Amino acid sequence: MADINLKEITLIVGVVTACYWNSLFCGFVFDDVSAILDNKDLHPSTPLKTLFQNDFWGTPMSEERSHKSYRPLTVLTFRLNYLLSELKPMSYHLLNMIFHAVVSVIFLKVCRLFLDNKSSVIASLLFAVHPIHTEAVTGVVGRAELLSSIFFLAAFLSYTRSKGPDNSIAWTPIALTVFLVAVATLCKEQGITVVGICCVYEVFIAQGYTLPLLCTTAGQFLRGKGSIPFSMLQTLVKLIVLMFSTLLLVVIRVQVIQSQLPVFTRFDNPAAVSPTPTRQLTFNYLLPVNAWLLLNPSELCCDWTMGTIPLIESLLDIRNLATFTFFCFLGTLGVFSLRYSGRCLMALPFIPASNLFFPVGFVVAERVLYVPSMGFCILVAHGWQKISTKSLRQNNL
Repeated sequence: MADINLKEITLIVGVVTACYWNSLFCGFVFDDVSAILDNKDLHPSTPLKTLFQNDFWGTPMSEERSHKSYRPLTVLTFRLNYLLSELKPMSYHLLNMIFHAVVSVIFLKVCRLFLDNKSSVIASLLFAVHPIHTEAVTGVVGRAELLSSIFFLAAFLSYTRSKGPDNSIAWTPIALTVFLVAVATLCKEQGITVVGICCVYEVFIAQGYTLPLLCTTAGQFLRGKGSIPFSMLQTLVKLIVLMFSTLLLVVIRVQVIQSQLPVFTRFDNPAAVSPTPTRQLTFNYLLPVNAWLLLNPSELCCDWTMGTIPLIESLLDIRNLATFTFFCFLGTLGVFSLRYSGRCLMALPFIPASNLFFPVGFVVAERVLYVPSMGFCILVAHGWQKISTKSLRQNNL
């Protein structure tokens, strides 16, 4: 993995500044009002320990009306902003822009694991300027995405160093990974999904296993015709330790939210309170909607609530074709990636916000695509790398 240089950092920071300079002159909008203007946890008179007892909006976690969004480290940065400039929005927007630049630079280092130098820069620049990030960067509450992403990527980079000489296990990077995952989760819940990325990386990239090899080895072991290779046992130990640590973080998280999920209204998320099969059809349709926003971010919306996306109430709804096509494409891409190239597309961070396993307080939120867009940018840059390499070969013939 090549190191990044000052020229590349300057380029990325310059592009981010050019794109988001105008955001410095914006005020507080939408959720910023609840998280900043109405949040007493930002005031110096509020004890610091209260930040770790309340949710993102300043409501005690023990109350039923709590949103259950436990992000104390993000709120702590809001409090630092308040100490510097109280409720003047410029400092809040400036820090968001700085955090986005930091994420873009760290993302460049991650891209070097999968792409050549030029393609890595392309992926990082695409990430820096992608319009889908507008809400996350210009909306102050989007800082949860930015902060969580910094530690998300740092945790992943730490894990990539856990393979020692002769395929031995380096425990220090693993311990650091667990710590960074915990910090990322205290910034926003999706931070914990980096563990899934680490597992995919370990199996299919660091160890170079393929699905046929894993299936063959497992089949032979179950039939008693062979044993598991020592390298696989080492990999299994690493993954068990990582998953156990993650499970511990999940248990702690469940305790913090009082073992209760937040209650949302029909206004927040109409599909969440709809009957079967409307709920399932609509939630599955939201996946291709989000994918389309990444591919063609020409129609963005600051508030996807109520009827912005009509419910799918019948199997005959033509939009079900989009859902079917999306899952076919996703399945094909997943099998091809794991079997042949092992590319880690970073789709896992979107799962907590997908509505598939538990309802969330929105229909679509562009800010939750901040980390998943990294996989999209890597995929685009990988395609560009393949095309440019093929063109170069043809020109040399």
